[in-house]
Amino acid sequence: MTKPAEITTTDTHVSSDQHTMTELLEIQRAAFLRDGIPDAKTRIDRIARLAALLLDHSDEIAEALTADFGSRPRELSLAADVAGCMIDLAHQRRSVTKWMKETKTSRAMGVAGFKQSIRHDPLGVVGIMGPWNFPLQLTIVPAGSAFAAGNRVLMRPSSITAKTTDVIAKYAPDYFSIEEFAVITSRHGSGSDFAKLKVDHMFFTGSPEVGASVAAEAGKNLVPVTLELGGKNPVVVDSDEDIAKAAKFVANARMVNGGQVCLCPDYVFVPEAKVDEFVDGVIARWTEIFPSIVDNPQYTATINEKNYNRIVGLIDDAVSLGATKREVVPAGEQLPDAGTRKIAPTVLTGVKAGMKIEEDEVFGPVLTVYPYRSLSEAIGHISANPHPLNMYWCGDRNERFERLADGTRSGAINGNDFALHLFGPELPFGGVGRSGMGGYHGKTGFDTFSHRRAVAFSSMPVSIAEMMSPPFVKRDTKMADGQIAMWRKLNTRALKKARKK
Repeated sequence: MTKPAEITTTDTHVSSDQHTMTELLEIQRAAFLRDGIPDAKTRIDRIARLAALLLDHSDEIAEALTADFGSRPRELSLAADVAGCMIDLAHQRRSVTKWMKETKTSRAMGVAGFKQSIRHDPLGVVGIMGPWNFPLQLTIVPAGSAFAAGNRVLMRPSSITAKTTDVIAKYAPDYFSIEEFAVITSRHGSGSDFAKLKVDHMFFTGSPEVGASVAAEAGKNLVPVTLELGGKNPVVVDSDEDIAKAAKFVANARMVNGGQVCLCPDYVFVPEAKVDEFVDGVIARWTEIFPSIVDNPQYTATINEKNYNRIVGLIDDAVSLGATKREVVPAGEQLPDAGTRKIAPTVLTGVKAGMKIEEDEVFGPVLTVYPYRSLSEAIGHISANPHPLNMYWCGDRNERFERLADGTRSGAINGNDFALHLFGPELPFGGVGRSGMGGYHGKTGFDTFSHRRAVAFSSMPVSIAEMMSPPFVKRDTKMADGQIAMWRKLNTRALKKARKK
């Protein structure tokens, strides 16, 4: 193993391909120990360079994403995987000087001679593993948070979007020394190999199944993990909501990136009497925005054959077991089309337990619609299943919304529009339960990649060490008994107060 003192790489044009994953980890850890905690200027510079890496090569990135998907709108790639990173990167850059300052606590204790504070120290080297659906947004944004917290970054985008990864890997050495930031590709090894690295924090975005494997590998090394996973995101349409408005929103939201977004709505609860009107509205909207599909570059293809076959299989299974299918197939086209990996936007009704689509996250252009008579039916269904990453509400923020929020759990709740919490720089992004653990974006991201390190100094006239070590005399016995009596009295008072409310 290379000793830290022997690693002196500072050339900003050394490619990560010239080293193994383990060597890159050693290089970054050695540099972190050598240079110490970076100041605000250094952190801001790193975040700005990360943004420049995307902005300077945005056209090539968009072309690579189109090639990886087979069909994906340039506008979507630029908005999501380039511009979509800038909101949080800019917020990290503006706020890091304030966030990294040592935090003072308890002025009253300080007056008594017990001074306390909290340092916000970097962890060291952060490993970031990303998915294929937004391969840059979901790796670059956490990398920015890691830089803000003062860390070095090893980043492994998905192997499925290899052309996009190659663009970033090609240009990264123009902006970063591998001591700061290194792009790991499939040439270094598999994702499971990356998960075995003894980094100081592992950040993963992807499916719950792979996330569980990543957490297990990291756990062997006692490496803390943040998991951003998926889930079947529900929509509940309020009984008073304009159905045409709700249908248009859900139809649009379902088809973002061809439905291949962890925040896309998966199924919808609609007041029973309005289900037909809602479905008609969804179909009408899809018919309007997709006059053609097979040769339409605006229609995002399913990422690969495996996922194409899986989604088609979910539809066929549901229909064979009694579900009703409505789909949008433009005149003269045959869908699904295996050659382009395009599946018709599809609404399923009559979905019941036992159908595979009841359990599996679709991650494609398929929407399930359920009727409800009372809100408790929707709440019962949502709460009986694994907690989703996001939940949508169509309607005003009223008493029924509060009942839904109180009776369910999800990573976030958005009302009347798609993924609104991505655009609030202070709002955390993360799941709960099967949809993930931990979070990022804004200060939450800074905190995720920081260690809150307690610092305490004493100038008190009494010594805690002396008070807590032998010999214990009558005075000590009296003091211990007195403390118990005092706390009993205070707790009894608190119980009485709580029970009066």
